[in-house]
Amino acid sequence: MKDPRDVIIRPVISEKSYNLLDQNKYTFEVHPKARKTEIRQAVEQIFNVKVTGVNTIKVPPKPRRRGWTSGHTAARKKAVVTLAPGYSIEFFEGPLS
Repeated sequence: MKDPRDVIIRPVISEKSYNLLDQNKYTFEVHPKARKTEIRQAVEQIFNVKVTGVNTIKVPPKPRRRGWTSGHTAARKKAVVTLAPGYSIEFFEGPLS
């Protein structure tokens, strides 16, 4: 994974992730095989910020049914990135619409 945009898939927009913004923590969905150092470097390159910590969470698939058909949701990996004091990502700071 050379390109930082291959590591960071999308930001996670939820009530819990917006509550973490007060602690200067930002949540992203990342590539399932990305390591913490790769996530740190990707966020620093894309957003020009200083990262102090990275916590990762593997979200397992959940079973789902629709009639006779059974399946499951996709497994994914999330990363909660802590930024140094004084840094922020403006992407998250905008108004919700």
